[in-house]
Amino acid sequence: MMRSPSATTGLRTNVLAETSSGLIVVSAVHVVKQQVHGDLQSDVVDVSTWRMRGFVAVAEELHFSRAAVRLNIAQQALSKQVQDLEAELRTQLFVRTSRSVELTPAGAAFLDVCRATLKTFDDGVRSVRNVALGDSGTLTLGFYTLAMLELTTPVLQEFGRQFPDAHVDIQEYTFVDPSAGLTSGQSDLAVVRLPISAPGMEWEVLFTEPRVVVLAASHPLANRDRVSAAEIADEPMTIGRVEDPVYRDFWTLAEHRTAPLKPLIETSSHMQELEIVATGRACSVTAACAGRFTPHAGVRFVVIDDVPGVQTALAWRAADASPLVGHFVDVARQVRDRQPELVRAIEHPALGSTR
Repeated sequence: MMRSPSATTGLRTNVLAETSSGLIVVSAVHVVKQQVHGDLQSDVVDVSTWRMRGFVAVAEELHFSRAAVRLNIAQQALSKQVQDLEAELRTQLFVRTSRSVELTPAGAAFLDVCRATLKTFDDGVRSVRNVALGDSGTLTLGFYTLAMLELTTPVLQEFGRQFPDAHVDIQEYTFVDPSAGLTSGQSDLAVVRLPISAPGMEWEVLFTEPRVVVLAASHPLANRDRVSAAEIADEPMTIGRVEDPVYRDFWTLAEHRTAPLKPLIETSSHMQELEIVATGRACSVTAACAGRFTPHAGVRFVVIDDVPGVQTALAWRAADASPLVGHFVDVARQVRDRQPELVRAIEHPALGSTR
């Protein structure tokens, strides 16, 4: 008995590419047909996403007129589009009668392919646009000891809420690099304490807090409410192990001295600094927040009342700041401005010797 020709069709998709119009979009769709004699024939057919969208509309509506309205095109144009698609695929996708439109088995398989292909493509286009707009991507945030203090968590949470497709990679730096990775290019954005030497850097100051002197608990000045720069000018001091002269001068009160500075004890971290101070070998100058965040039984934090405070800022390189950097700075500014009480508490902590 003569068997009628039959064919089984397998469909799978490869890569997508789109023109600026969004109409002539190439998707490599592999169409594999099993012929009656058992030989396999494989063709690569270029199918536009415009035709895919037309096919999906008809397949979901099962009605050419409704699908045409949905796509805002003429029914005749949509019918021609589907016919051309079937010709390209050499596969019948619909069974049409005067009263109904139904998918063939091959059409049902191709519907799954088109839905997956269009979703992948649309997600890809959205991702590319988000990167261009700075709404997604990875932002490397370097931070110095204690970062943005009590603002750190709300800023990161708000940034995550506004830009859910962006990822913040947080990297901590010690005294060795007060730019927190900016000068080396390892950070896109950094939380720093000013002043530092970093040519080409721009910044947004978040708050200013007092400088304090850290003294051994046994030091004669340790129980004072406050001291002047002159009263500690002759004390041996610690300093971060860094060559930045602006940084070193600021944290050793150089501009407030009338006599040469005694030899400095260099340190690599805040905790190392505290341990040295606790032994009575030296004092150190730091930000007032240290008394809240890193208390130590062997030291006291005393406000220096006649020197300018220290500014904590978000800093970035002006030459290569991405849109994502700008978004993060905007979010930090928003959070800071809507929490004035929190900022006031940071800038005006309880005065006096902090244990």
